Amino acid sequence: MPSLKDLKIRIESVKSTRKITKAMQMVAAAKLRRAQEAAEDARPYAERFNAVMAGLAASVGGSDSAPKLLAGTGNDQVHLLVVMTAERGLCGGFNSNIAKLARVKAQELVAAGKTVKILTVGKKGRDALKRDLGDHFVGHVDLSEVKRVGYANAQDIAKDVLARFDGGEFDVATIFYAKFVNVVTQVPTAQQVIPASFEAAEDGAASGTADYDYEPGEEAILADLLPRGVATQIFAALLENGASEQGARMSAMDNATRNAGDMIDKLTIEFNRSRQAVITNELIEIISGAEAL
Repeated sequence: MPSLKDLKIRIESVKSTRKITKAMQMVAAAKLRRAQEAAEDARPYAERFNAVMAGLAASVGGSDSAPKLLAGTGNDQVHLLVVMTAERGLCGGFNSNIAKLARVKAQELVAAGKTVKILTVGKKGRDALKRDLGDHFVGHVDLSEVKRVGYANAQDIAKDVLARFDGGEFDVATIFYAKFVNVVTQVPTAQQVIPASFEAAEDGAASGTADYDYEPGEEAILADLLPRGVATQIFAALLENGASEQGARMSAMDNATRNAGDMIDKLTIEFNRSRQAVITNELIEIISGAEAL
């Protein structure tokens, strides 16, 4: 049984931890608002860009003049997995869920006889996958010194991916990130970016592009816009990741603060009981000594 001094030290330690988790929760809440606004503001542009690109891709179809980023290499033997996670932990299952989705995908591809290459963005994803899939790593993007992720960071990642594609290093590229829904829900998502895959707009906006005449032709426009599309998709994924990370950290720190409070209550009860037992023993000793006289 721990002594009163040990219990008192432990209670003070848990109280200090609760102060830290409460402060981290408040910081995450402040950052979440900005990150959520950035992610939500980027969605309309990304959706509209996707709709326009879907219409152009449908016009080009499977013609021989279709850009390589749209038509692909004609093979799917080598896959590049771009795993985007956070640079820091203490955000619940945010990092591990993305890494798990990427790990499952990599294992499925390896089992199918495909070649897997992994490019990590964020050291937590690298650390999570290094043990099982370290032999498949081909690069890492460090954003630890970046205070606020911007489009320039997405462009740098996109240039790296496109350079590898132009060099014939892979056939299919897929990005892994967490889509922000709300503070308690972040959905791990896998999205293929090369060859470009576009979903037709539900409102039919994309289908209406057949009524337009393009100058230059659709192939030339796609050749110019597809690299920007890769950067746009990566940027949107980074923004979604940023909001998801802060939401997950806010939720995790809130749970940690609550757990710390419950632990303090239990330790306080144990401390009071131990102190009462000590006082009772001292009274018994005093009474016994008085009776002995």
